Amino acid sequence: MAFNIYICGVGGQGIGVLAAALAAAAEAAGHSVRGCDTHGLAQRHGSVSSHLRLGGDALTPRVPEGQADVVLALERLEGLRGALYALKPGGTLLYYDTVYQPITVRTGSRAYPAPGKVAARVEELGGKAVAVAVDGLADPRMQNAALLGRLAALGLVPGLTREVLRGALADTLGGRNLEANLAVFDKAAGAA
Repeated sequence: MAFNIYICGVGGQGIGVLAAALAAAAEAAGHSVRGCDTHGLAQRHGSVSSHLRLGGDALTPRVPEGQADVVLALERLEGLRGALYALKPGGTLLYYDTVYQPITVRTGSRAYPAPGKVAARVEELGGKAVAVAVDGLADPRMQNAALLGRLAALGLVPGLTREVLRGALADTLGGRNLEANLAVFDKAAGAA
């Protein structure tokens, strides 16, 4: 049976890096991997998502609606949206607790969900919500390293151990702020 991961956030947050590191980690752990990205309005801070399906039973790259074992989100509202669309009962939403307010929230026509509301709504779906935040990030794009670290600590994906995920992150990033990202990964991995 396929293991499904749905990744979402706002354009410019590093969703592609997160998806690439996860796919590399899954391949290193011996999983067959299928995946695809939907970029949408990535350059204008719009919604962005990636789909990863692990295992031989994954015949298509898109996670079917309501079938994600794990939803990873780099922003609170996008996490809630991703969970409402993709999370299956018993699944986990793991989101970085940051806020990118859409124009409707800034103008006061809509409310932004508080962390407690996210957790309550995900519980209504039969899932679990886990918020992640790391103090003192040098760059907000390092939030993806924090999510990977917490994912490793929680052991949510079969075979994706701390060592496998950390190695995949290092390989994916290469020399670009590698040590700082690995420090964020380690901090988040030890915080669970």
